[in-house]
Amino acid sequence: QVQLIESGGGSVQAGGSLRLSCAAPGPTFSSYAMGWFRQAPGKEREFVGAINWSGDQSHYADSVKGRFTISTDNAKNTVYLQMNSLKPEDTAVYYCAARLLWVAVTITDQYVHWGRGTQVTVSS
Repeated sequence: QVQLIESGGGSVQAGGSLRLSCAAPGPTFSSYAMGWFRQAPGKEREFVGAINWSGDQSHYADSVKGRFTISTDNAKNTVYLQMNSLKPEDTAVYYCAARLLWVAVTITDQYVHWGRGTQVTVSS
């Protein structure tokens, strides 16, 4: 299993912004769909959004649509999650994940490679 590496988490007040990064190990991931998930204490891991490396396909959870944006930098093999207008309910550990093909991208179990997560805390 390949390890993805997230960074950029932290603490912010409601209404603020954070940008998370996910570094993939190399261009072999070009055929993968890249997803972001989050898990709050006592809750199941949930889908946040996903993108393909060309950036022409993306999908977001309703709870973050219009506030979060996923983008890719192919030269750096890095995926970003820009989070704006953050709310206390966005507080969670955020995970980056990868799966082959752009199919069922909202399903947690379909992702093969995962990062260890980065904490995002939003205070009111």
